[in-house]
Amino acid sequence: MNQTPSNFSLLTAGVIVAGLAVGLLSSSAYGQIAVRNQGYVPFSEPPIDYRGEVNDPVARLQRQLDGGQTTLEWEPRSGYLRSVLDHLKVPVSSQTLVFSKTSFQYRKISPQTPRALYFNDDVYVGKVHDGKAIEIVSFDPRQGAVFYLLDEPKADRPLFQRAELDCTTCHVAAGTRNVPGVLIRSIYPTQTGTQAGQTPAYFTGNGSPLAERFGGWYVTGTTGRQVHMGNAVSLNREHPEQLDRDGVNVTDLSSLFDTSPYLTPHSDIVAQLVQAHQTQMHNLITLTNYRTRIALYEASQQAGGAGQPPPSVPDALASRFYAHAEELVRYLVFADEAPLQDRVTGTSGFTEEFAALGPRDRHGRSLRDFDLKTRLFRYPVSYLIYTEAFDALPEPAKSYVYHRLFEILNGTDDSDEFSSFKTADRRAALEILLDTKHDLPGEWQQFDRHRPAATSAASRPGR
Repeated sequence: MNQTPSNFSLLTAGVIVAGLAVGLLSSSAYGQIAVRNQGYVPFSEPPIDYRGEVNDPVARLQRQLDGGQTTLEWEPRSGYLRSVLDHLKVPVSSQTLVFSKTSFQYRKISPQTPRALYFNDDVYVGKVHDGKAIEIVSFDPRQGAVFYLLDEPKADRPLFQRAELDCTTCHVAAGTRNVPGVLIRSIYPTQTGTQAGQTPAYFTGNGSPLAERFGGWYVTGTTGRQVHMGNAVSLNREHPEQLDRDGVNVTDLSSLFDTSPYLTPHSDIVAQLVQAHQTQMHNLITLTNYRTRIALYEASQQAGGAGQPPPSVPDALASRFYAHAEELVRYLVFADEAPLQDRVTGTSGFTEEFAALGPRDRHGRSLRDFDLKTRLFRYPVSYLIYTEAFDALPEPAKSYVYHRLFEILNGTDDSDEFSSFKTADRRAALEILLDTKHDLPGEWQQFDRHRPAATSAASRPGR
């Protein structure tokens, strides 16, 4: 089934997604916001109030710009892009390149002119070659994904404009867990970047095998014996699913398109893997947040409390958010992660730059330490546990997540779904969190007081 590129579907065919589900919104005139505060926007009513005030990284930066505390620098070649990345602390090494047509500026995207995507733990930035606007998805601790456009032409007062209606049309969907979010898709692309007819598309997350990833994306790096869908287009109309799988282990894209207009010539495979993990992690955090707040609100309404917290939440309502909290826990610990079959190596320096961010425990270990031989990370807990969005999970869901995580890491829950976790790795992840996460509940603190002072050498980095 051919897909017509839709408004904000960055994350649609590639991450945003064919890019990164970061596609921002559509307009008849490129770079102009067609809709901001008109029409129906999901979750715009209480208790979520999605259209209300936000405190995401872009909103904070805009307040600094408004107050004259900082400015954005414009460059003839890349516009405001480099300055935006610097201000939002988004590394250039995170660049990934998607050539499927999944942004509102889709007419400018093709295998010859891919869209560049950049990200950190809280922000995704999309830049179309010769485009009219920089597209941004920024995560607010309570409201999840918030969508912005920054017009590319040089301006006296550059403005991040919040976009709602057109963006949520695509970014509140099954692939985002039906909350404002982001997603990555892998497709069978044609020579123009559209999805080949009668071919499937894959939403990418922890459980996606490498063989189903990166369709519609350029990928630099090596994967050994493993194949993927990147760096290829469908040439056989009768069998469009028959991609040339020889486009792996590519470290130089210059023979495929002109890389000179981009900040780097890389579309790093390790950045791709991390990006895919965290998009669905973000969505699950937002989903758990929303469903808990909605259940508490409904319980309060039923109790006649006019929005005040109820004395207890009925089981029928609690079951709604506990189910999502359990799903969040499973994803947080990579329970369904598709294993790697060979070593993966990037090209842009992202691996080293990402891992260096820490934080690290007393033995020098971090949840950002990579494995890249049999799985993505060395220790089985996502680094996104340190984000403001995770910290903002409402009670009682947050306590549930912490309790279940504690059960899994201390070995109390040794059920089959977690049987692949080595005891030493669970213990190491537990100790890392005890040293680096400072809001842990009482059962964690009690365990910490009774743990041995030394850690076995077998669980230290490099062993």
